[in-house]
Amino acid sequence: MFRKRSFIALLLTIVLLCTTVMPVNAEVAVSSPSVILLESSTGQVIYELNATERRSPASITKIMTLLLTFEAIEAGKISLTDQVTTSEYASSMGGSQVFLAAGETQTLDTMIKCIAVASGNDASVAVAEHIAGSEASFVDMMNEKAAELGMVDTHFEDCCGLTDSDNHYTSAKDVAIMSRELTTKHPDIFNYTTIWMESITHETRQGTTEFTLTSTNKMLKQYQWTTGLKTGSTSKAKFCFSATASKDGIDLIAVVMGAPDYKARFQDAQILLTYGFSVCNIYVDGNQESLENLPVEGGIAEEAGIRYGGEFRYLDVNGSDLSTVEKVLELPEKVQAPIVEGSEAGRAKYILNGAEIGSVPILFTESVEKAGYIDYLRKIIEVFLL
Repeated sequence: MFRKRSFIALLLTIVLLCTTVMPVNAEVAVSSPSVILLESSTGQVIYELNATERRSPASITKIMTLLLTFEAIEAGKISLTDQVTTSEYASSMGGSQVFLAAGETQTLDTMIKCIAVASGNDASVAVAEHIAGSEASFVDMMNEKAAELGMVDTHFEDCCGLTDSDNHYTSAKDVAIMSRELTTKHPDIFNYTTIWMESITHETRQGTTEFTLTSTNKMLKQYQWTTGLKTGSTSKAKFCFSATASKDGIDLIAVVMGAPDYKARFQDAQILLTYGFSVCNIYVDGNQESLENLPVEGGIAEEAGIRYGGEFRYLDVNGSDLSTVEKVLELPEKVQAPIVEGSEAGRAKYILNGAEIGSVPILFTESVEKAGYIDYLRKIIEVFLL
């Protein structure tokens, strides 16, 4: 009887352990060896599997190429109306291409479409040369940007992912980082990544021809919340995909690397995104309301304006009731001069179920210098004159 009870107790313990370690991610079953899922606005990881494993990225390399392109546009270094000339070298690119001829010019806007929609290696190199003078110089920029973003498992050797070099690698986590940087800082990218099919015109010495760009992202037709982003495949990399989708105010990024076939990469991405939308709930406080000025002691002004440092976002995957989130302002009754504009006056803390889930700073909107003898004398005179 004792042995029987011990066996039952052991069995119950095993069952409890199994149910304890089984996370909400039990619904996630993918065939790809390396994946990650994160919410874009917060950067919070929802699910990951071997996400820091270094792998060949193929054409999802172009996410960094697109990021640097949009940064150059924002900086005013280039514009969408620029005429980009295809060099002999760019024209010679194999693999996925849009068949740009040496000497052919297209607007930067069209070149971005060629990269984002049809994954044109020739267009990628042409744009890289337009921005940096050469692909090699542009690749240096890519690696500098990767380091800046903290992409510790990444090194690029070309701008399009065509190479099979062992020194051209990244990870699912790093792909998610650059995908997030591109889509949150430059949302105009979605004007391109949501295109399913569009024609461009080749104008060369041989004449004018129409060429149809067809998206490599089949999820645009398979998953209604898809917004992008980039596919890639080589014999070494197998099938890769950085997928973005938006539903009910939640923006997700799912990265799949090393999928066994092209169907699996789309299936795995859809599994990840569907799972993410099923568990994610987001709390957003825009912090648009005005705040009362704070009294200032010893300053040339008697009060100073304050504002929120930004909006607050909190992602919940545990089914919490986010309507119960409380905001608590922690501000002093008065402050001492001098005060510097932009410095922190206090914080707005957010509480859920008795625990702090985050905060945003409250900043001074103006500087207040410390009052001197002349300032006090002026105030006394003003009192007497009233």
